[in-house]
Amino acid sequence: MKKAILLTVLMSFGLALFLGCATMQTWPDNERSAESKMVVIQDKIGDGLKTGALTPDQSQMYLTTLKAIRTDYTELRDKRGSQKDWESLQGRLDVLGKEIDKAEARTTRIEQPRNTRNGDRIVALQKRLDDGRTNGRSLSTERRDYQSRLDSIRSDYLRMTTGGRYATQEERTDISSRLDSLEKDLNRSR
Repeated sequence: MKKAILLTVLMSFGLALFLGCATMQTWPDNERSAESKMVVIQDKIGDGLKTGALTPDQSQMYLTTLKAIRTDYTELRDKRGSQKDWESLQGRLDVLGKEIDKAEARTTRIEQPRNTRNGDRIVALQKRLDDGRTNGRSLSTERRDYQSRLDSIRSDYLRMTTGGRYATQEERTDISSRLDSLEKDLNRSR
C-alpha cells in the first residue's frame, strides 16, 4: 500500500515537473516583436516631441513608462519564461502605443511630411524576413544572415535610444544607411 502511494506521488511529481518545464522556455519571436514595438514607441515619442504633438511632460511620462517596460523585458529575456509573461509585456507595449497615438491625435498641429522612421523600417524589414521564412522564398543561410544583420541594427538602435536618450543625426543616418543596405540585399535575393 505504501509503495503504491509513493509511486503515485512520484509519478504526479514527475508529471508536474515535466509540464512545468514544457511551458517555461525562450520565445525568440516574442523578443523580436517586443524589441520592434519598443523601437516604434521610442520613435513616436521622439517625433511627437519634435513636432509639438507631445509636450515635454507627456514625453517624459511615456519615456518613464517605456523604461519600466524595457526593464521588465530585459529581465524576461534573460530567463526562461512562459508565453503568458510575454503576452502581458506585449499588451503593456500595445497600451502604451495607443496612449501615445491618442495624445498625438488630441493635439492640433500642422502635419509636416516626415521621412520614414527607422523604427518603422526595422519593423517592415522584420515582417519581410518573417514572410520570406513562412513562404520559403529565401535560402536558409541567406535568411540567417539577413536576420542577424537586422538584429544587430535593432540592437544598436535600442542601445542608442535607451533611457530616454534620442539618437544623434549621425547615429540615425548610420542606422538608415545600414537599413538601406539590408533592404537592397533583400530586394536582390527575390
